[in-house]
Amino acid sequence: MDRRVIMLDHGWGLMQTGITKLIKILEGVPEPQFNSDSYMMLYTTCYNMCTQKPPHDYSQQLYEKYKEASENYINETVLPSLREKHDEWLSRFFFYLDRFFIARRSLPPLNDVGLVCFRELVYEEINVRAREAVISLINQEREGEQIDRALLKNVLAIFVNDFEAELLSDTAGYYTRKASTWIQEDSCPEYMIKAEECLKREKDRVTHYLHSSTEEKLIEQVQEQMLSKVSQQLLEKEHSGCYALLREDKTEDLTRMHNLFSKIPKGSDPVSLMFKQHVTSEGIAVVNQAEEAAANSRKENGSQEQMFIRKVIDLHEKYMLYVTTCFAGHTLFHKALKEAFEVFCNKAIAGSSSAELLSNFSDNILKKGGGSEKLDDDDVIEDTPDKVVKLLAYISDKDLFAEFYRKKLARRLLFGTSANDDHERSILSKLKQQCGGQFTSKMEGMVTDLQLAKDNQSEFEEFQKSNHPGIDLTVTVLIIGFWPSYKSLDLNLPVEMVKCVQVFKEFYHTKTKHRKLTWQYSLGTCNVVGKFQKKPIELVVTTYQASLLLLFNSSDKLTYSEILSQLNLSDDDVVRLLHSLSCAKYKILAKEPNTKTISPKDSFMFNAEFTDKMRRIKVPLPPVDEKKKVIEDVDKDRRYAIDASIVRIMKSRKVLPYHQLLSECVDQLNRMFKPDFKIIKKRIEDLITRDYLERDKDNPNTFRYLA
Repeated sequence: MDRRVIMLDHGWGLMQTGITKLIKILEGVPEPQFNSDSYMMLYTTCYNMCTQKPPHDYSQQLYEKYKEASENYINETVLPSLREKHDEWLSRFFFYLDRFFIARRSLPPLNDVGLVCFRELVYEEINVRAREAVISLINQEREGEQIDRALLKNVLAIFVNDFEAELLSDTAGYYTRKASTWIQEDSCPEYMIKAEECLKREKDRVTHYLHSSTEEKLIEQVQEQMLSKVSQQLLEKEHSGCYALLREDKTEDLTRMHNLFSKIPKGSDPVSLMFKQHVTSEGIAVVNQAEEAAANSRKENGSQEQMFIRKVIDLHEKYMLYVTTCFAGHTLFHKALKEAFEVFCNKAIAGSSSAELLSNFSDNILKKGGGSEKLDDDDVIEDTPDKVVKLLAYISDKDLFAEFYRKKLARRLLFGTSANDDHERSILSKLKQQCGGQFTSKMEGMVTDLQLAKDNQSEFEEFQKSNHPGIDLTVTVLIIGFWPSYKSLDLNLPVEMVKCVQVFKEFYHTKTKHRKLTWQYSLGTCNVVGKFQKKPIELVVTTYQASLLLLFNSSDKLTYSEILSQLNLSDDDVVRLLHSLSCAKYKILAKEPNTKTISPKDSFMFNAEFTDKMRRIKVPLPPVDEKKKVIEDVDKDRRYAIDASIVRIMKSRKVLPYHQLLSECVDQLNRMFKPDFKIIKKRIEDLITRDYLERDKDNPNTFRYLA
């Protein structure tokens, strides 16, 4: 059966009746609510008008009528809650139109049609005043007043796009005014607390009523006005700026400073520069104190230099803690700390290089009876060597440290003065990690070599018991390649010692006949019994001292010349020996005349009246100052290292300009020492004379490698 056609005027009249009823309900006018019959009547009318056969399909006309009704309603009555009411209206009456007709024609949805009407007729009229009102409310909240955040959120859901630019501009102005006032009135810590609180509150505003996309731009504005534009003035405040905070150890304020400035572009740069300058000045002050103390206290035998290293270690520990905690381990601050320490860690103290001082400090903590710096408890055992190695990273002459350290290690190992073998291995392990295997290869070889020597001594003791009972001799056989070089003197040994040497040679030939033994008497020790009038005393002396004392078994009195002739030593060595036995603390020998210096005209006798409260004493022989020799050896090794580096580079590159060769050579060698450009130039010239390199014929500043 055919359905009766509904004409446009009649059908829209029915829909208009329903719309009028809905408006009254929305405005609160007493009106009966829609029941299911009235709702279905309106929905069916819309459905039938949209599904009638042409020319009675009124879908397009209904779409236009809907838009017209929306415009009329908005023009006549502006409702703040239009969006919520509109949704209900749309879903009940024109659902079919929105679902089918609009989808087929690709028209804007009815929801958007209502919003467009609202925008064109209402929004454009009031948006300027609305923005001003919203910004005023936000500024009131910034000043501490309470506002209706829910209302702001609803308004901003509509105004977000046009409002954001206005908000950012107003925010910049607001915080510019605040910054200019606070920077004059507040100290740096007080200002930072306020800035931190402002940033926190702006983030809170975004959470409660601003759009999330606004957060980044809003925070950038606050940071720009509160931090970037006043950074120099804030950081350089005389009594409360960055320098003052560092001087007064205000770690909490420094942490806040880093948290604030690290979030702005290049904000950490001025802070890290001030940190570097402060640490440098602190270090230079420590250097100056050590220089002054060393100049005034020469009698303390290097204790001031030891104290200097301890202060530098403490300084490093303190500011490394700043880097890891206050500055969150930021690479800029690690770099700043490194550059600061490189400045003052490479300054000499009382004529001693930092490499020498650090090696002396290490020797002091690792040997028995080393003074105040001892590895007594487990924490210090683990900690101190690690700190020494970290400090080494800032010293440019690492090869010089290695040579000094090797000399000290050799003495500790050979004379049994090392406090603990585990401590020695621990610091060698840390040095290996820091500087590489080549740095410690000889030192590790010394430790291993000494253990093999002990095993060899055990075999010799068995040989003595079987073949030569009664001889008490300990010989340490070492591989010369691992150990430092020592001056070898052709000492005339006493008969008693000659016999001992022959016994060991006899034993050693049973093990091997292909190795040559070189005796280093300067490193030997002897126990000699002195039969003095009051009591016999056991004297612990060096081999040289023992050889000199044993001369008095056959002579009551000897002149300086006779001693020199019989020992076959140099004048300097004999003077040193005689001084230790006749002019120092223990006067085992009496001399004529009785002065405190040794001269070639002096005569010496066994001092039978000598006595001491101890029955066993060690008579020290002041060691020869090897500093000059160590420096000479290192300079020689550096020449070899430079030669090897130049040849390595040229072998791979074949042709290279002078400046590039210089640059690459420095880069290769910087890890162990800072090469002098003049020395490199001399080594290049030397390699040219030795036919490793040649100058380019067309360009004298270019070198070629000769295969």
